[in-house]
Amino acid sequence: MATQHENYSPVSITKRVSVFPKSPLPPQLLRLSNLDRQCPILMYLVFFYNPSRKILSGDSVFGSLKSSLEATLSVWFPAAGRLSLNPSDGKLDLWCNNGGAILVEAGTQVRISDLGDLKEYNEFHEKLVFKPAFNGNFSDMPLLVAQVTRFGCGGYSIGVGTSHSLFDGPAVFDFLSAWASNTTIVGSTGLDLRRQHNLVPVPVHDRAALLSCRRQHPATSRNPSSASRVAAIEHLHQLIKQAAASDWNHVSDGKKLTQMGSSSQDNFVLKTFHLSVSMIESLKRKILGEKRGSLSCSSFEVVAAHLWKARTKALGLRKERMVCLQFAVDTRNKMMPPLPPGFSGNAYVLASIALSAGELEEESHERLIQRIREAKNSVTAEYVCEYMEALEAPQTSLPPIKELTLVSDWTRMPFHKVNFIHGEASFVSPLVPPISQVAYFMHSPTENRSVDLRIGLLPQTLTAFSHYFLTSMQ
Repeated sequence: MATQHENYSPVSITKRVSVFPKSPLPPQLLRLSNLDRQCPILMYLVFFYNPSRKILSGDSVFGSLKSSLEATLSVWFPAAGRLSLNPSDGKLDLWCNNGGAILVEAGTQVRISDLGDLKEYNEFHEKLVFKPAFNGNFSDMPLLVAQVTRFGCGGYSIGVGTSHSLFDGPAVFDFLSAWASNTTIVGSTGLDLRRQHNLVPVPVHDRAALLSCRRQHPATSRNPSSASRVAAIEHLHQLIKQAAASDWNHVSDGKKLTQMGSSSQDNFVLKTFHLSVSMIESLKRKILGEKRGSLSCSSFEVVAAHLWKARTKALGLRKERMVCLQFAVDTRNKMMPPLPPGFSGNAYVLASIALSAGELEEESHERLIQRIREAKNSVTAEYVCEYMEALEAPQTSLPPIKELTLVSDWTRMPFHKVNFIHGEASFVSPLVPPISQVAYFMHSPTENRSVDLRIGLLPQTLTAFSHYFLTSMQ
């Protein structure tokens, strides 16, 4: 992964403890859905907090985070469990056995200001999280790890890793909000305002609402080729076939099928673009013009459409190549009945649009916005059930196919407002995702309704993409 790199002072771990629920429940098995099983790895966020006026000792910060995590795990008890292979079907489930989370204390002489613009990914961020060794046995892997690091300037970072089999984005946000609201550090408030207004519901960990979907729509009653009815999965199959066909001549050179049409994860550059409210509004004016009064569109729709066009143009693909935009859709209110408030499992599926590169170049932004809206509306309860059924097939890691543009919208999860220490975080940085080319739309901490867009780009496309993407927003 190409990144900012300097010779910073080391980060030294001074303490590592296991943290258990303050009020443990009897061990129990939590059945996971196929949405939970897609990506059973730890996903990391790093929260940066600038120095406060009141000097906070490392012991007080660490002690408060530990005691508040113990209280939080009593309610969010699956986070203290372990994944386990079900002997009856060989699938991953969650054994809520009070095995505990890991909390680490660390220190460095580096100052937060030494890291430069926190919006930009920096290799040093990887040292601010605890990465447990994985021996291939999921039952030995903690599902929650956290590292609190004191900087030389007196500021702190809190790096948190949560298993994607535990939570999706909204659930992670609610969990971290609950943990922060239990802290007793001077000046910290967590998200108490949200809690006072009952905006953080009690978590519902049981996946029965999603598991029952499959029982209500058994595979025997469906088209045998159910995957073909799920646009996202069908389009992925087509992209992989396209990559295999175009690169078939390289097989004799020892190139693996999973590498075809893709680039190594290490070849990507993570870049963050700050999109101010005025930039987004300027883009809307240029796209909709006089129709703006009668045709409305969300910031997500207009930026996603523009991103897809700019990224594909920067790649310089042949016009006949199939290209695809996929974006995550929250299904909590798509199910019948809707998933219960506080549902803490994975509830996102991918919606998908496919065109040829030539068609995408000719397509207007306005029509693309309509396609995005249509794809979003196509995600129904039946689509979700078909999606989960299609995931019954053997799963392999998805290579970073360049023709695929992936978007994940985090703008409704203002992670910077999770107040672990003293006020809002100056920035919250995700680390390198499993698929580096994913574009994250993040709620910016500097301006309400503005967006920080983090995306992985091939180095040779960075200049072109920046030009095509930003020109229409000036």
